[in-house]
Amino acid sequence: MFNTKLTLISHHLCPYVQRAAIALTEKGVPFDRRYVELSAKPDWFIAISPLGKVPLLIVKQDDGSDTVLFESAVICEFIEETQPGPRLHPDDPLARARHRGWIEFGSSILSDLWGFETAKDAATYDIKRKALIEKFGRVEAELSDGPFFAGETFSLVDAAFAPIFRYFDVFDAIIRTGVFDALPRVTAWRRSLAPRQSVRDAATEDYADRLNLFLRNHDAWLLKTSRRDVANRSD
Repeated sequence: MFNTKLTLISHHLCPYVQRAAIALTEKGVPFDRRYVELSAKPDWFIAISPLGKVPLLIVKQDDGSDTVLFESAVICEFIEETQPGPRLHPDDPLARARHRGWIEFGSSILSDLWGFETAKDAATYDIKRKALIEKFGRVEAELSDGPFFAGETFSLVDAAFAPIFRYFDVFDAIIRTGVFDALPRVTAWRRSLAPRQSVRDAATEDYADRLNLFLRNHDAWLLKTSRRDVANRSD
């Protein structure tokens, strides 16, 4: 299985795709990437994606046949179980279960993040902003001295949260959201992940341009409000 050819079916902005790409890179596993436009899904993609979503991981087997895996958590677990390279899950079953729980918590943050970035009015924006602050506050309580979620060891939890923080790299260039103002450990974690090569390589160089276009197309409130408005808004 170690020499199996892998192809990651991707979308340029999908954070779940980035999780899988980070895991593969951390493992040192070569893989191909094929991008699809989800607003105009090609027939070949619809045929192999049960949920019509990315990521997909196409695994070419020894007999030449392809097996398609879907859902980022499943893909990352497969990568961890079958590929060489550093371990991205703890060996201890209890610690491993805890990590899986925080990966799922990261997915719940992404749900609020969607509402935050697509909010079209101040009230919705504030509700989602406060939800993000509350959830990142829970993460703050779980972190130790870092630099990563589990201390010195990079894990799949880091792979799950790095794409979340990448959103805020773009948001910070637009407005001061203040989401991390009272969260020093989360802030330090974010800073530790940003320059890591696997994290940087998980997104294309035009990621910021694509996300800004997405915000414009969704008439996002955060493009309309000023830095001063956000700074003066009460939590």
